Amino acid sequence: MSRIEATLATLKAQGRKALIPYVMAGFPYADVTPDLMHGMVAAGADIIELGVPFSDPSADGPVIQKAGEKALALGIGTTQVLAIVKAFRTTDNRTPVVLMGYANPVERYDLRHGKDAFIRDASAAGVDGVLVVDYPPEECVEFAAKLREHALDLIFLLAPTSTDERMAQVNRVASGYVYYVSLKGVTGAGTLDTGAVEAMLPRIRRHVSLPVGVGFGIRDAGTARAVSRVADAVVIGSRIIQLIEPQPREAVVETAAAFLRDIRSALDA
Repeated sequence: MSRIEATLATLKAQGRKALIPYVMAGFPYADVTPDLMHGMVAAGADIIELGVPFSDPSADGPVIQKAGEKALALGIGTTQVLAIVKAFRTTDNRTPVVLMGYANPVERYDLRHGKDAFIRDASAAGVDGVLVVDYPPEECVEFAAKLREHALDLIFLLAPTSTDERMAQVNRVASGYVYYVSLKGVTGAGTLDTGAVEAMLPRIRRHVSLPVGVGFGIRDAGTARAVSRVADAVVIGSRIIQLIEPQPREAVVETAAAFLRDIRSALDA
């Protein structure tokens, strides 16, 4: 059982829902991310999604695009992201970490370091799962098998437009959890329709046996709690990025932690 599976199983047994914050590695300061990750865990995060900066992120809205651009300008690439996870692991060997990004950085890393180097080095650094936005499930059977050999989960996105066939394809390949994108569009776009999410989740569960996390559009405690009534996990990214972007280095961790404490309280209420 992977660290992600164990975490979600424990929460389910406790009758609790997972809180999964997303932050961009190296944003808004190159050296802040390990401290930020620890602060989010202390505030109640159960799993952390860590963005891998990429210059052409097709699924990210303006907020996360800008964060990725700044991280790239600060010299943060895949090698540095793995070093961030390794630094986090020196004092936290419990909280699962998922890398979220795109195919280009993964494949470029392998070109530079050798075949399957990304999987090998991600595992060695302490990564628990990978979400590659532009890897379709039908092309990931071998990749998923290699990840599982290293105790890594492969996580996929599902959308309001996903067909039953696509959900079944994802279920055959995915592990850990699936991430339901609650809005049509990019991250941070639109207003969340919690009723639509409640209507969609039973359909997903007919085809997907894994826990279901919901993200895109969750910006406050009220929407987080509403989504948690039907989802297994709540994913929040753009709002955290917006809150920490203008902060001085010494205020970044507490700003994110204060926000997440409110979310955690709402989920546990």
